Amino acid sequence: MTLLSTANNSKSLQPDCDRSTPYMMKWRQKHLFLRLPPTSERVCVAKPTSQDWLVTRLQRSPVQRVTLPPTMEEMELELWANACAQTQKAVYLQIPNTPELPRKRNKLTWWLKRGLEWLVVFLLLLVLSPLLLAIAALIYWQSPGPVFFYQWRVGERGKLFRICKFRTMIVGAEQLHHQVMGPQSGLHKHEHDPRITPIGWWIRKYSLDELPQLFNILRGEMSLVGPRPWALYDAVRICPEMQHRLNALPGITGIWQITTRSYLRDINAVSQVDLSYLRQWSIAQDFKILLLTVPRVITGFGAF
Repeated sequence: MTLLSTANNSKSLQPDCDRSTPYMMKWRQKHLFLRLPPTSERVCVAKPTSQDWLVTRLQRSPVQRVTLPPTMEEMELELWANACAQTQKAVYLQIPNTPELPRKRNKLTWWLKRGLEWLVVFLLLLVLSPLLLAIAALIYWQSPGPVFFYQWRVGERGKLFRICKFRTMIVGAEQLHHQVMGPQSGLHKHEHDPRITPIGWWIRKYSLDELPQLFNILRGEMSLVGPRPWALYDAVRICPEMQHRLNALPGITGIWQITTRSYLRDINAVSQVDLSYLRQWSIAQDFKILLLTVPRVITGFGAF
């Protein structure tokens, strides 16, 4: 039996596998779920041997959407995400629903916000295009390699997407991430990260590396204002009671960025701040956050 079947009915697969990866697969209407089954019913799924191996099997499958358990290890989540992107399959984290989302409680106001954002972002890109080109040229001149940095983040309803930022680190910095961060339990941020390039320090200090996320907004993956977009290495460490916060549409700036930013790195504390924002959400509050973001960016508040 192959890893990915063409069966249309919901069912579990039990191929020969490494029993260190006890995940169960189920299909339902072209939607593939990977889940951690109850201990008494534990079945295991073959651990992908490589991204190419997984891509080949996804290409042969009618599956259009893949849902992954947040209990998966970061590297395995990234492997699945890359394979799904290569085969044009949507990929999600399996997280609990929540009624606290603004778009559920204030639908008309929410879509008014989104319409205004798309208009503002389009205008910002026109005005800032010379600055974007200048930053790109500086990055390439000082550190030859890709100008942009792409990284998997958790978006609305747990959907994984690639965030776009200006590259501020050396090429291959992701491979050194855990070596630099070590065993720290909070958000993976390092005030004296040795991977950052000289021009990168300046770009990060004034949050200029965030500007390409305007394209993420146009693609519907982010908002101007919203909770922090979690990287996979942070998202997998959120306690189960806080995972419903991952349903929210993330923003370039937000309440965490203007109040505590890098000075508050406890993952669950940051999640509490974001949940409080979602419960009290209003367009007026978002406008206030945007205004307060300006002096924070100019002074380099909490940026590193």
